[in-house]
Amino acid sequence: MNAKQKMRHILDIIADMFPDAHCELNHDNPFELTIAVLLSAQCTDETVNKVTADLFRKYKRPEDYLSVPLEELEQDIRRIGLFRSKASNIQKLSRILIDKYEGDVPRTHEGLIELPGVGRKTANVVMSNAFGEPAIAVDTHVERVSKRLAIAKSDDTVLEVEHKLMKLVPRDEWILTHHRLIFFGRYHCKAQSPQCPICPLLDLCKEGKARMKPAAKTKHKGKNTKSRVEG
Repeated sequence: MNAKQKMRHILDIIADMFPDAHCELNHDNPFELTIAVLLSAQCTDETVNKVTADLFRKYKRPEDYLSVPLEELEQDIRRIGLFRSKASNIQKLSRILIDKYEGDVPRTHEGLIELPGVGRKTANVVMSNAFGEPAIAVDTHVERVSKRLAIAKSDDTVLEVEHKLMKLVPRDEWILTHHRLIFFGRYHCKAQSPQCPICPLLDLCKEGKARMKPAAKTKHKGKNTKSRVEG
């Protein structure tokens, strides 16, 4: 099958596996989502949600984040990796939102990536989840799965992976595909101990096939040993 047929096959399989895939960062509005995604860099969604449960009760608007000393905000998010730089970026971001956007999160990709601590991935997540704009954010899970399934090359940059997915996935499926690839990578095709023995996409995964070969050899070797003993 060609590249688009292969992508369709992958999309259908992961849709069956994770029909209810969604953003797992808790938030009630675009501003909270922006903060949550900023905090999630090099940190699990589970940890972010634990921190933001208290954070979002204390801080409702950009003005609230600027009303406290930086040291206090750092302590509020100290369980998050890189909490000092993230606290600084939150306050800088809040100032820009107030001065340039009347306290609202910009609804354009260009406006979002100008905010401190907000890169292309964060902007794509906000655009798709907060504003319903088709986008594919490539995080560590999406990148890993795309390369394992040979949707992208092993040495492709994150931007190259994003462009290849955008080319192969129908535009109206970008948002869902983003979530489903994350769920597939987070709960099935894990970085460590992926579930290769029960993977319905094993036939497309060279790495998975290589992982399975030692197990097959061991099993075959065990049978030969048993036969020799019985003989």
